[in-house]
Amino acid sequence: MAITREQIREALRAVKYPGFSRDIVSFGLIKDIVATDTDTRIQMVLTTNDAAVPRAIKAESESVLRGLGVPEPRVLIDIHAPPSGVGSSGVGATRIPGIKHIIAIASGKGGVGKSTVAANLAVALRNTGARVGVCDCDIYGPSISLMFGSREQPMATEENHIVPIEQYGLKLMSMGFLLDDSSPAILRGPMVTRYTQQFLRQVEWGELDVLVLDLPPGTGDIQLTIVQTVALDGAIIVTTPQEVALIDARKAATMFEKVNVAVLGLIENMSYFVSPSDQQRYHILVSGGGEREATRLRVPLLGQIPIDIATREAGDRGMPIAAENQNSIVGAEFNRIASELVARLEA
Repeated sequence: MAITREQIREALRAVKYPGFSRDIVSFGLIKDIVATDTDTRIQMVLTTNDAAVPRAIKAESESVLRGLGVPEPRVLIDIHAPPSGVGSSGVGATRIPGIKHIIAIASGKGGVGKSTVAANLAVALRNTGARVGVCDCDIYGPSISLMFGSREQPMATEENHIVPIEQYGLKLMSMGFLLDDSSPAILRGPMVTRYTQQFLRQVEWGELDVLVLDLPPGTGDIQLTIVQTVALDGAIIVTTPQEVALIDARKAATMFEKVNVAVLGLIENMSYFVSPSDQQRYHILVSGGGEREATRLRVPLLGQIPIDIATREAGDRGMPIAAENQNSIVGAEFNRIASELVARLEA
């Protein structure tokens, strides 16, 4: 009896990506598995400049498959060179000391409520008892300082490390804490990259269970810098349900796939509106867009967040709805997403 593709995939979860605690399956390296009575062939795709990485993966994968009972497994690895400026696309990316898990909140375009999702998800993660920090990586359009209602300016230690702002039990860092509301960040690419690295590496984050990264929209320098240098546990894509947003969400998901960062799932924001008069749901934009896109991308639909006046008002006041009213429809949905996410990260 031939060993099934599912058995092979599960067995390969024992193979770790060199230098990481995550396995090659969760990294998304496996593109095809052929399992017949006469042939067992695994096709992988890898983006790296380090020849030692595919050699190690191939040798360990074949060893695991022989242990499964496959006499002559064939592991074929299609090696792609990283895009210019991306370096090793995750090879050499390292953890931040003291932080157990790092999650990026991303979107393909602006205006979908990504920072609102990042802020409330961080609060909801804190509601589970986790120690949480938020790093606002959107240097040009920082929102986290407004979302959390703080105008404090960070202090520095004697070692020239930044002490993050603390609100609602979270540790926060954002360019918004360094600039007033009318001051733009007029910076060229290299300086943006430098600030991003300082926010990640030179902040006294301490011991955290989860660091939430609020990425800028799109697929540019900051995103590539982060996936190149920081070992992410995964990314969450935020979108609204209409096709014009889903197209760009697709691009963001593809970018993470190309640099071997797992997409943990999709969150559909502005999913529907609940009428206060009759409690009926109305799909103002379109119905089911996020669900269809999650199926297309083969990732979970983590949640559907409604258009909600109280959520907008809470954000403008600097009091995330997940902190101000956990029992609201939006607060409860964020708490549900956070609980499932924690269970998945700790699995």
